[in-house]
Order: sequence, then C-alpha cells, then structure tokens
Amino acid sequence: MRSSEADILIVPGWLNSGPDHWQTRWEAKLPTARRIVQDDWEKPEFNAWISRIADEVARAERPVVLVAHSLGAVATAHAGALIEDRAPGKVKGAFLVAPAAASAIAGLADVDPAFAVLPERPLAFPALLIASRDDPYAPFEESQRLSEAIGATLVDAGASGHITDESGHGPWPEGLMRFAGFLKTL
Repeated sequence: MRSSEADILIVPGWLNSGPDHWQTRWEAKLPTARRIVQDDWEKPEFNAWISRIADEVARAERPVVLVAHSLGAVATAHAGALIEDRAPGKVKGAFLVAPAAASAIAGLADVDPAFAVLPERPLAFPALLIASRDDPYAPFEESQRLSEAIGATLVDAGASGHITDESGHGPWPEGLMRFAGFLKTL
C-alpha cells in the first residue's frame, strides 16, 4: 500500500503533538494525513477518546492507516474493537509508537485510569509497535505486554527516549522509513 492510497490518521497522545513533533511534521508532509482532534488534550477521557478514533475511521473515505504516539497509541489499541464494530475492515494497519505504560498513566491525575488497563482482545488489523529501552513513560517490558495483548509486531528502538522532538526525534526520518516499510506490508 502507498500512503496516497490511504487516509492516514494521526493520533497524538496527552497534550497533543507540538509543532516540532514528528507527528506534526508527518501530517504536513503526507498529503493524505490528518490529525484526529480530541475535545480535551489535557484531561483525556477514555470513552470520548476511543469513540473519536472510531468515528474518524468511519468517516474516512479510503482505507485507513493509524499513526499513534504515547497515550494515542494506547487509545488506538483500546479503540480496535469499537473500530471493528463501526467500520469493519476499514483499518488496514496501525503504526504505534512509544505507547504510554500503565505505570505512567497511573501517575497522571488528569488522565482517565481506564487507559491503564490492557486491551482485552487483539487488534483485527496488523500493527507495528515501536518501543524504546529507556522511555521514561513506558518500561520496555510493559510495551512488550501491550504488543502481545493486541497482537502487534514489536520493534525494539534501542535507547530512544519517548521518541519525541524532546528526545531528538523531530522529523524522525528513520521512523518515516520504517512507516514506509510497514505500508508496503499492507
């Protein structure tokens, strides 16, 4: 699959992705990409976030590839069942980067604790989960458990921090190459 053949839905995490974040840069670079906008970036509510993801997938005009980061990756993993209920077969793949771990979510008073629970069933579409060995918001072992729970292929990103502009991943060209490779498998 080529990026031009899909609606690429960008799913940011808690507080959204700023202007220098790789998600924002990819959104500007990829013509078929658009951001899923949540009503409240500062106080994420579980049902509202996963419902918004499923609604945006259903609204898409082409096959969908989700590109999610941090809490957005966790929300995407949870939204999988709802997506299949509302738009079966529409999502062709999910590219999940640095998913926030249950331990990190528990430490954020403004984030709905429902995000910290592992999804109950595997995703109905292929997923690639990229995890760092020194992510302050996700111990690698927790990322491994999430990838197993949702049936995602785990990619070890080594010591890459939280994979944001703050960890030196502004445009993240290596990630874009990995994403292009993932698209070719869909």
